[in-house]
Amino acid sequence: MAHDIDLLISGGKVVDGTGAEPVEADIAITGGRIVAVGKQRQRAREVIDAKGKIVTPGFVDIHTHYDGQVTWENRLVPSSSHGVTTVVMGNCGVGFAPCRPDQREMLIRLMEGVEDIPHPVLVDGLPWTWETYPRYLDFLSRRQYDMDICAYVPHGPVRVYVMGQRGADREPATDADLSRMTQIVREAVQAGAMGFSTSRTFFHRSSDGKSTPSFEAADKELLALAGALKDSGKGAMQMITDFDDPERTLALLRQLVATSGRPLSVSLLEGTYGPMTLRWRDVLDWAANATDAGLPIKAQVLSRAIGVMLGHELTLNPFYTCETYIKLAELPFEKRIQELRRLEVRARILAEAADPDPKIVLGRLAREFNHMFLLGEPPDYEQPLEQSIAARARRQGVSPEELAYDLMLERDGRNNLYVTLCNYEYGSLNSSLDMMRHPGAVLGLGDGGAHCGTICDGSYPTFMLTYWVRDRTRGERLPLPDVVKWLSHDTARAVGLGDRGLIRPGYKADLNVLDLDQLQLHAPEVAHDLPSGGRRLVQRADGYAATIVNGAVVYRDGAPTGALSGRLVRGPQATPVS
Repeated sequence: MAHDIDLLISGGKVVDGTGAEPVEADIAITGGRIVAVGKQRQRAREVIDAKGKIVTPGFVDIHTHYDGQVTWENRLVPSSSHGVTTVVMGNCGVGFAPCRPDQREMLIRLMEGVEDIPHPVLVDGLPWTWETYPRYLDFLSRRQYDMDICAYVPHGPVRVYVMGQRGADREPATDADLSRMTQIVREAVQAGAMGFSTSRTFFHRSSDGKSTPSFEAADKELLALAGALKDSGKGAMQMITDFDDPERTLALLRQLVATSGRPLSVSLLEGTYGPMTLRWRDVLDWAANATDAGLPIKAQVLSRAIGVMLGHELTLNPFYTCETYIKLAELPFEKRIQELRRLEVRARILAEAADPDPKIVLGRLAREFNHMFLLGEPPDYEQPLEQSIAARARRQGVSPEELAYDLMLERDGRNNLYVTLCNYEYGSLNSSLDMMRHPGAVLGLGDGGAHCGTICDGSYPTFMLTYWVRDRTRGERLPLPDVVKWLSHDTARAVGLGDRGLIRPGYKADLNVLDLDQLQLHAPEVAHDLPSGGRRLVQRADGYAATIVNGAVVYRDGAPTGALSGRLVRGPQATPVS
């Protein structure tokens, strides 16, 4: 029997990405595109019965670090487990191209330090079949994935490629250096880069403790790179900065957008421990006003606290620098847990000093007991301060160290703790709520592919749907149409992907079919599936009936189908003509 269309999604409640209320409709798909929305009578090669389920556009995650993983892996977990159908990588000025052979170790150590991807994983996993950025994209274009991928050209590697050790040492760029860097960025964008990214934060350091090559780059240098986007007439910019000099930083952001004529997004956190506590609202207002004035600037925000996970399988825990614990860390996991259960070992570790490792910027958080919680299963990301390890220890008449030690030994030593670093002002997610709803904001900062032993925030789309739409009891919830729009249409538009993020004829057939009542986010867990047996945090979800990429079902009932219909997307994409 002849078929009129490839795939029919029948009878679902369509949340189309515009912010409109759900409407029951069928969706017809052919050739990787949506061809019709509404009641359909066409014969389909495959039919998905979506009765009683929600159908959304595929989610677009604009802040990931899969730059290495895409060279050895086809499935971009954890993101693809959470309805994400497009990712943008190369954020924060770090990546692996361009790169000369003698600079590979430097870029590996930079990524290891900034994004917590283990050195052996990168050494064993990266094939290094490229030197220039266009050749890196060519390599990726020959591969297949369970989602589409896009990439910024990162400032750090560009600087090192042109300036060598001078660039790594953060020396000022000469006019000749600037001319060459501008040429490289221009060529990268012409080859398909989404734009360029850079980092100006103290917290980003290589694994040997050095600041990133771009940390002290002069405004003149950044404006030269922005000029490359103007020359190309396309692309976007991404930056992370400490806002330590707010007026100067905001002025620079305006200059970058004015010079390039291109949009920019900047990472924004509510600084629980730092000076941003009183400024983030001002930054959002400023970004919205700049956009209204014709300078498109968005602040990237996360839907939950920026935090760090602690545990015996992870990079950090409250005892990771104790002498006895360091010795035991070399043992196989089960043997180590057995030793840690011995009372004499417990007493010795609790008595030892635990000064943070100065090379690990976030190491001090390992003993921030006032903002440390037992994450639990299912994970609770908004616990009152009365449930912190410090508060619980006071009630039990023990030290926070004792309580943390004992809790981490539960569940066969796999109980993990969670420290909130940012976005948790006054012990709630109300700051995150205000951030997300602000017109100056765009969702991001999930960091999929990075922070293998400390963070697993690539699951935030599922968290948005389960917690903010359905389950929250500590304050306001969010409407489903708004959340879907933020996760799809708004993120896609922020980086110039006009062909996705809406359920309309002509748009890419990137879709999710999900059971909102059954949607469930599980606690992060460790998987040893990286090159050289490296470990990473992953996070499962139940309730996704299907995830569709370019018209093919890549996930069905939470399990991969084997279809790899995702490809490299070269540069911004035009909006389909109705």
